[in-house]
Amino acid sequence: MAVRILRLAFAVYGLTALLWIPLRNAEGFSLVNYLSYFTIESNIAAAVVLIVGGLRDPQSRTWQTVRGAVTLYMVITGIVYAVLLSDVDVTLNDTWINVALHQVLPLVMLADWVFSPSRHRISEGSALTWLAFPALYAVYSLVRGAIVDWYPYPFLDPRAHGYVALVIGLVVLAVAMALMALAVNAVGKLGARWRYGDADRDSVAM
Repeated sequence: MAVRILRLAFAVYGLTALLWIPLRNAEGFSLVNYLSYFTIESNIAAAVVLIVGGLRDPQSRTWQTVRGAVTLYMVITGIVYAVLLSDVDVTLNDTWINVALHQVLPLVMLADWVFSPSRHRISEGSALTWLAFPALYAVYSLVRGAIVDWYPYPFLDPRAHGYVALVIGLVVLAVAMALMALAVNAVGKLGARWRYGDADRDSVAM
């Protein structure tokens, strides 16, 4: 019960951070641009997962796979921000919002995944399918950016260094994200082994 209450509390915390900027900057604010940031999309997904986990805590294989995917997206959000974007203006000018969306909630999602792990084993191949959303996000950002002349992140902007440098950077980022996906899945398995033991877990890998 305590875990479910904490999930709901952090969901409210995340939703407050997500709503603060559009409410504060209502005049002249581009909602489409705001929703085009990976940080915002991943945190919306995290809030939904926390709310569902707090209210119902489903244990189905499908839901646990969704949890793993969203946990990965939040880990990506935290790491990419720390490594590539900490000195870049990504609209989140309030310190507490940056901390909430780029640090606290990624850690919360990862901790929840480790300490309340899935009972279903998820294979490495299935974990790599979690990268479908970041791949689609990159395609969306590049296509929309070419149309509206706006890109959410410098590493998705081909205007400064051209498409060759962009593709090289995205390949490196894709490899890094694949390693993150495998790592998120691995720590989830370690958490499950610690909490449940092998005998109490679904032996069929997905």
